[in-house]
Amino acid sequence: METKKKIGIWLDHSTANFIDLKTEKNNSSIISSFNFNVKEEALSRSENLMHNKEQQMHDAYYKKIADEILNYDHVLLFGPTNAKTELYNFLDKDLHFKDKKIDIESADKMTDNEKNAFVKSHFNK
Repeated sequence: METKKKIGIWLDHSTANFIDLKTEKNNSSIISSFNFNVKEEALSRSENLMHNKEQQMHDAYYKKIADEILNYDHVLLFGPTNAKTELYNFLDKDLHFKDKKIDIESADKMTDNEKNAFVKSHFNK
């Protein structure tokens, strides 16, 4: 049987931490470009512009995450916000992900060791 490649991604709207327990590079991250300064600058012009900019930047953030997980068969999305559900919906629209198993679980803020243990526990079920 072929070994499935698995990855856990702890994410909120600002950071995505990748946890691949099989590699040395198990804690890479992607940071969203939508931060407080960008929000304030856009909001100073108009609320509508701020919402559009936020949506565009979140889509770009989710696209970067999607590009990173293309090589995995089983993905765990977990974290404290609804970003995991938004990412799931983003991936669900992309046919590249139709054969991938994607799990979603809620989790609070965690240390790196807690994230690693959470991912290990999930995939050992």
